[in-house]
Amino acid sequence: MNARYYDARRNAPARPAAAALAYDPLGPEPPEIVAIGRGLTAEEIVRLAREHDVPVHQDAGLVEALAKLEVGRTLPRELYAVVAEVLAFVYAVDAEAAR
Repeated sequence: MNARYYDARRNAPARPAAAALAYDPLGPEPPEIVAIGRGLTAEEIVRLAREHDVPVHQDAGLVEALAKLEVGRTLPRELYAVVAEVLAFVYAVDAEAAR
């Protein structure tokens, strides 16, 4: 490898990433991916979630996994356990807010 080679991507600042899921706990369907984005789109996803009092959970690994999927797709079985932890967080936030 050429030692003088410069990879601009290596030194680029990390762009924020975000994903949004929709889920009906009373319905039979798994969560659906409703938005995925990086940079300004990710910031807009988070802004809209907060504006509408949707709990925001940070998990970079999960976002990266979701970013490989298509919007409108239901959650694959491989991600059920991780998303179950997120849903437990959401239920705890909702319960705390109800007090």
